[in-house]
Amino acid sequence: MTGIKNEFLKLRTVRSPLLVLAAAQLVVLAGVSGLFVNGADLGDPATPLRAVGHAGLVSIFSLVLGIVGIAGEYRHRTITDTYLGTPRRGRVITAKLAVYAAAGAVLGLVSSLVAFGATALWLSGKGSSLDLSDPALWRTLAGCVIWNACFGAIGVGLGALIRNLVGAVAAALAWIALVEGIVGQLVGGFDRWLPFNSGLALEGVPAPAVDLLPRWGGGLVLAAYALLFAVVAVSTTVRRDVS
Repeated sequence: MTGIKNEFLKLRTVRSPLLVLAAAQLVVLAGVSGLFVNGADLGDPATPLRAVGHAGLVSIFSLVLGIVGIAGEYRHRTITDTYLGTPRRGRVITAKLAVYAAAGAVLGLVSSLVAFGATALWLSGKGSSLDLSDPALWRTLAGCVIWNACFGAIGVGLGALIRNLVGAVAAALAWIALVEGIVGQLVGGFDRWLPFNSGLALEGVPAPAVDLLPRWGGGLVLAAYALLFAVVAVSTTVRRDVS
């Protein structure tokens, strides 16, 4: 519990989480607005889901936040003090995984509220309304929160493995922007099992151009990735030298 309290204290006393949170909301607003400005089909029941689904797409920010949570300590050389305060490194990494998964969930929740509000306003301005009785809407919003939480934990695992802040962020963005797309072109159907597409599946937003897993499958695969990165991060951090 002490390790978790310490990590929450660090999270509250630096500006980077707030900057990441604010940047994510700007992206959500831009994405929702862009969808309606470009003539979204208001008669398509999937349109509101695509709009609020932008709250899941900003899981990239949760990923970066998780990376910064540990790789940033190596960059600023505060990781030694952290390990001296809690000599069992496994507990440190476990605490970071829990805290940044929670931070990702908070980012996802805030982003979902912003996406929900922006979508409702755009629909109202166009003479339509958001169907609050549609269970698919709430499942999509819940999927966005879970996606962000899992990516927060994956970010901690990736940051613990690479340890170089710039390198870890670059590797994460390159994977999402390039590798997942290339794998999909080279090995048809395999890309549905990769992290970002698993998150898309968890949202449950129809995507005709992408062959996604069912929602429950996407959730299980994404959770498996988070667990895998957590196990590898803890096991390697315990054995590696700090410097």
